[in-house]
Amino acid sequence: MSTRLTRRVAAVALTGFFASIGAAALPALAATQLTGAGSTFVYPFFSKAFYTYSQQHSDGPVNYQSIGSGGGIQQFTAKTVDFGASDVPMNADELKAAEKAGGTVVQVPVALGGEAITYNLPTSIPGGLRFTREVIADIYLGKIGRWNDPAIAKLNPRASLPDLPIVSVHRSDGSGTTYIFTDFLSNVSKEWKDKVGTGKSVQWPGANTVGGKGNEGVSGQVRQTSGAIGYVELAYAIENKMTTAQLENKSGKWLYCTASTVRAAAATKANVSPTDFSIVDRSGDNAYPIAGYTWAFIYQNPVDKARGKLVRDVLSWVTGDEAQKIAGTLNYVPLPEAVQETAKKALAEVKV
Repeated sequence: MSTRLTRRVAAVALTGFFASIGAAALPALAATQLTGAGSTFVYPFFSKAFYTYSQQHSDGPVNYQSIGSGGGIQQFTAKTVDFGASDVPMNADELKAAEKAGGTVVQVPVALGGEAITYNLPTSIPGGLRFTREVIADIYLGKIGRWNDPAIAKLNPRASLPDLPIVSVHRSDGSGTTYIFTDFLSNVSKEWKDKVGTGKSVQWPGANTVGGKGNEGVSGQVRQTSGAIGYVELAYAIENKMTTAQLENKSGKWLYCTASTVRAAAATKANVSPTDFSIVDRSGDNAYPIAGYTWAFIYQNPVDKARGKLVRDVLSWVTGDEAQKIAGTLNYVPLPEAVQETAKKALAEVKV
């Protein structure tokens, strides 16, 4: 995707969101005091939360750059931002590099959301399409290549499926959203796990596949491409009025990605940590199978104590009740009480 097209897609994807929070948010974010970068998954929440924080506190606004989890980790390690954010905690190699640059890293859960399976067909399907977990894996493996394939038709007997190629859309940048999605695929398909695996960036095996930068880019590609299917954070799917599918979960129940089904997935794992965080493909009647947390990371011993204290204060507010209520209005799920406590304890480790 060209730089010009990427910018246009991002602008289209976020127009509705900024309209919902008010144009006044834009000038506030222009005067930067703190900077953060990373996850696009969390961007709609961070945008409104940081704007609200700046209206309530005199210690300045926060400029958050929605560049993808991989980019956020890179910028944090390069120490060009005050904090980073990723939909998967840093792995051992990433931690080693970051700690070499700035010392011990503190990783904090800040948001909880789900990934909807979205698609674009030329004709409307009453009630929407249904997919099993295995069919989604086979589509992204390239084993199912047309919309009228018997495997899809069997699940949707009342649908008039077109004889149209499936275009599988994925993230082109290093992405925590991709990590969550490929973690899900690795859980449901041994073939996917063995051939592709789980990661922020993977080699996509399908022949008819296209990438988009950020959740904005994937949303745009699906909306613009007849026959496309993609994985998109729920807030983007709803804001862009995208068609979403029902997935069969591990317990055999058909579910849309909603706040309630993501909440149910999180409830199956009360405690999470930077080394034990996955909530994909969990058992439970109402547990949606593609969900996860966003993590922010800061240094435990910041060189600039004043800026470090401000980062800690901002993230303490973001993970508190007031900001998490904002998350709930934007199709995220407020952090469960136990996870809020995990965030509180992590932030207490920051020495400022």
